[in-house]
Amino acid sequence: MFDLSTIRADTPGVQHVAHFNNAGAALMPKPVIDAITSHILLEAEMGGYEAAERRKEAIHDFYRSTADLLNTTADHIAGTANATDAYARALSSIPFERGDVILTTINDYVSNQLAFLSLQKRYGIKVVRAIDDPLGGVSVNDMAQKIKTLRPKLVAVTHIPTNSGLIQPVEAIGQLCQEHDVLYLVDACQSVGQLPVDVLQIHCDFLTATCRKFLRGPRGLGFLYVSDNVLTSQLAPLFIDLSGASWETADTFRVAPTAKRFEDWEFSPALMLGAAEANRYALNIGLDVIARRNTELVELLTPRLAQLPGVRLLDEGERLASIITLTCDRKPAADLRTALQTEQINTSLSTHGAAILDFDRKGMTTAALRISPHYYNTQDEIDSLVDQLTRILG
Repeated sequence: MFDLSTIRADTPGVQHVAHFNNAGAALMPKPVIDAITSHILLEAEMGGYEAAERRKEAIHDFYRSTADLLNTTADHIAGTANATDAYARALSSIPFERGDVILTTINDYVSNQLAFLSLQKRYGIKVVRAIDDPLGGVSVNDMAQKIKTLRPKLVAVTHIPTNSGLIQPVEAIGQLCQEHDVLYLVDACQSVGQLPVDVLQIHCDFLTATCRKFLRGPRGLGFLYVSDNVLTSQLAPLFIDLSGASWETADTFRVAPTAKRFEDWEFSPALMLGAAEANRYALNIGLDVIARRNTELVELLTPRLAQLPGVRLLDEGERLASIITLTCDRKPAADLRTALQTEQINTSLSTHGAAILDFDRKGMTTAALRISPHYYNTQDEIDSLVDQLTRILG
């Protein structure tokens, strides 16, 4: 049962701000905060290694609870420093050769595209982007055609881009990749925590995400899912350490049999304990419940934003998530964000440099204001946001 009053009582931050920057970092609930701070105190009392040993089983709950979020098992989950780190580890495990194709999309995360271009520059691979459907989002038909004709080494799709509420058809693309035996990498940073995400339905080989966004966990921690196909194919990151492999002889090593091969030895137990609490918090509410609540909030907010003077909503696609981006011909997005912040209303910016392909296509040369509500936001907070924007725009 969804109990908004209890959820808000669990969220200290709502006493201070109306937080519409959940696509950046959502407000952490008390169980997450308590798990982190209590472990830091334990480390101070008895030492970092000793505290980790004492809380070993609780730390392992990070893997179990993350697996529960994604409909998999703990041996398919690796903890990483952040989502971009997870993405780089996945990419580095793929034995690219000159001429290999990475097939991706126009609506992607900037760091992913930079990684592809870096691989292209260093190793001579080819980065190909499928065209968009006229209604918004990648064309599945064009994806299918390019997979058949180009035989890419990797297909890489961002489930929900950082600069738009667009939900990409990752399941349909995954089906194509499975049929044609192509490796499939999904960036789920903006979807895990606000939508049900099932790796078995997506048919992905890799999935990366962070703990800090809609999942409401701490900053400084991400995770990587790897499939049975990855594990049995002996794929492993290029730079592997003693957590991911054992040194067998002077010149040989053996990779760990599980997703642990993608981890480093050093990690933050406190953050893992906090993330495990965030996972359980989301699971206890229910991802379906969260998705419905977020849809309600977006449907309340979007038409009111569209009626504001000079405002243009930028989000396109048949399915939209809890990210709303807009521009206004009366004030720059950066000024809107600053003015809202003085009223204790948090939003964020989607910059042109982070979404060149999508923003160029939309005729955008500057930043957009990004508003990302989450299930703990209220009608009163939406009213306040709209009222303040109305005042700011005159």
